[in-house]
Amino acid sequence: MGVRPPQDDTNDEPEAVTFGIAALDAQLDRSGVTFPASSEELVRALGDPAVPYNAGGNSVRLSEALDELHFQQFETEQELLNALHPVFEAYRERRGGGFVGRLRSLLPF
Repeated sequence: MGVRPPQDDTNDEPEAVTFGIAALDAQLDRSGVTFPASSEELVRALGDPAVPYNAGGNSVRLSEALDELHFQQFETEQELLNALHPVFEAYRERRGGGFVGRLRSLLPF
């Protein structure tokens, strides 16, 4: 997922703020991780990054998100991302900053 950050006059091109599986996907692409991979291998290869789960910048450690899953082995990157998507959604719902936080995540400013 991505949301455009507030516009300012110093940058002509808007950047997207990535969070959830989009943020993790970008980290995986930079890391060169190969699949199949276990949760332990992923945490070790990525350095247990804090993955933002909403546009407000709230984050959760990869190891903590993986601990919420019922399995620890992933055959493909897509399988990993599909498994973690509901985990990030649950974090967003539980710790998203209430109504105002949800509203801000939907608006492009």
